[in-house]
Amino acid sequence: MTQQPIRREAVSDQLFAVLRDRILGGELPPGSPLTAERDLAAEFQVNRHAVREAVKRLQQARLVEVTHGGRTAVLDWRRTAGLELAVGIAAAGHGPSTGDLSRDALEMRACIGADAARLCAVRCSDREALAIAEAADRFAVSGPDLDELHTADIAWWRLIVEGSGNLAYLLAFNSLVGGALPVADVPDDLRAAELLDVEAHVRLAAHITARDDGAAERLARDLLSRSVPATPRKAVR
Repeated sequence: MTQQPIRREAVSDQLFAVLRDRILGGELPPGSPLTAERDLAAEFQVNRHAVREAVKRLQQARLVEVTHGGRTAVLDWRRTAGLELAVGIAAAGHGPSTGDLSRDALEMRACIGADAARLCAVRCSDREALAIAEAADRFAVSGPDLDELHTADIAWWRLIVEGSGNLAYLLAFNSLVGGALPVADVPDDLRAAELLDVEAHVRLAAHITARDDGAAERLARDLLSRSVPATPRKAVR
């Protein structure tokens, strides 16, 4: 289906988004050739330099690859793309395959948080453990406003993730709390179930201080999973 000519500002960015959505939506299936540069330039009434820039971004996102002979083929993004693709479609606020992205991000948050708590109990220094316990005490006297609790909760979790010593977890945490992934759209009842359980926060800090990594992991997973909506979703194929 032919698109309307796109706006002149940020032409390559707009073209990248259109082609990305065609790939994610299956209009350009894995293994198929990407539409030729000259045809894309004619369809969108843009110059070929803008097309090349858009295709370069598709390559960087591992949505296409240039094969032998110069043919640009569409990849199976479920097997090749990285987390930056989720960040990109979240920033765009639209596009195929985005309906469950918020839930998926919350599930990832629960998994990362649980393992970060486990690693923190094993790896953090005594000083870091003390800071985590003190932050839990500050959390306990915060609220009952959910936004105030949320701010205190993020500060507390940052100490735990930093104490885990896992840089990949820390960068993922930054993406989650920085809004790069849509984890803020949690129903109030689920959000309250996590944030208002002060006792669980204090116990988790105690597990970390006691170096009980198994108990820390289980409690962290239970606590963070409360914000994950229980609605069923389709499996990723």
